[in-house]
Amino acid sequence: MTSSMAQVDPTAAPPEEDQWLVRAVRLALQNVADGGGPFGAVVVRGGVVVGTGQNRVTRDNDPTAHAEVTAIRDACARLGDFSLVGARLYSSCEPCPLCLTAALWARLDRVVYAANRDDAARAGFDDRAFYDLLRRDRAAWPMPVVERRIAGAEAPIEAWLAFAERVEY
Repeated sequence: MTSSMAQVDPTAAPPEEDQWLVRAVRLALQNVADGGGPFGAVVVRGGVVVGTGQNRVTRDNDPTAHAEVTAIRDACARLGDFSLVGARLYSSCEPCPLCLTAALWARLDRVVYAANRDDAARAGFDDRAFYDLLRRDRAAWPMPVVERRIAGAEAPIEAWLAFAERVEY
């Protein structure tokens, strides 16, 4: 490689992305002031915010209402589409496994975060147990996850495959 060819780190966030991280952090700070958790997120497509979210777990009594998930839900509702291809998620803190999986299902192009999992753990939001758990055999999990095949278990899958108007995702 010649010295004129600069190495580009595809994981590095360009400085212009800082504005979206600042907005996510502001949403998190506002959420704390309103009695919620210290997390905020924005979804941006084409330089425009298409969705925002704050942690609403305790407010909504919904353990899945993390900031990133609520931002994804907001963006999808506003855009009228379950796919966020071409969009990026900016979060005030490193997304947990739930939020990372939601970002993957939403087909986001990129996820950028400000604070990391160690910062979150210091505040009592320690997701390391979940990261570790997902690496372990399910037999070692504290909550059993069990397959129990019943008659007709595959019928919904077969119906889906036979449904001509299905929307692939």
